[in-house]
Amino acid sequence: MPINPDAVGATGAPVESNWTSKDALLYALGVGAGLDELAFTTENTTDTPQRVLPTMAVVLSQGGSAALGSIGTFNPAMLVHGGQAFELLGELPVGGTVSNEGTITAIYDKGSGALVVVDVISTDTSTGQPLFKNTTSIFLRGEGGWGGERGPAAEPGPPEREPDHTVAYATRPDQALLYRLSGDRNPLHSDPAFAALGGFDRPILHGLCSYGFTGRALLHSLCGSDPARFTGMAGRFAKPVFPGEELTIDAWVTGTGAAVFVTRGGDGRVVIDGGRCSFVA
Repeated sequence: MPINPDAVGATGAPVESNWTSKDALLYALGVGAGLDELAFTTENTTDTPQRVLPTMAVVLSQGGSAALGSIGTFNPAMLVHGGQAFELLGELPVGGTVSNEGTITAIYDKGSGALVVVDVISTDTSTGQPLFKNTTSIFLRGEGGWGGERGPAAEPGPPEREPDHTVAYATRPDQALLYRLSGDRNPLHSDPAFAALGGFDRPILHGLCSYGFTGRALLHSLCGSDPARFTGMAGRFAKPVFPGEELTIDAWVTGTGAAVFVTRGGDGRVVIDGGRCSFVA
């Protein structure tokens, strides 16, 4: 096993990310926003100033790969994005620059692989204040078995009652081609031949695209479409999604400013589970 489980605590060099109004508009279109969400999809309406979808924080966090260099060698083809969480410390501005610093916070032995957890804190370079934090869970197949800690138990499932909110969104057949313009150019999402090497009969949708669709549903159903009320979100990627599928998001309010959610694909299978959302009630 070539990876180093003692790399916990290692920090990568800071990496800057910047974005403009155009980038925010393109991200919103990439996760399915359209004519009925003009606050996020245009900057020139008379009565609606442009705002940014909260989940854009996940594509602005670019420091994790720098920290990953400390864990040793592994086959990138065996890497799976296991889960994503983020916490907003303020509403995302329409444009700006952040300095991202990533730290390896845990490496768990799952037997068949290693689960590496990376925290990235993104600081607004204009103010020196943290703006958001991302936690990315990365599963490295074939890298487990050293007898290390297995990690915390899975989050409990949703309540056994009807959801408080259900939102369904259709993805476009070319959704991945649009979403990839926000930064993730992995050919798994665009090249049929490359997707076939991964065992798929056609390119799959980015997990963080499905995550962005889910975030839109939570924003509108839990936060009255006000991104200033959206403070955080977490979820585990359970199954791949194909462009053109419908996504259904069920959400249960579990307390003041807290909810759990599940996202399902067109055939009812769960594609994002362990979902948690925090918001200003």
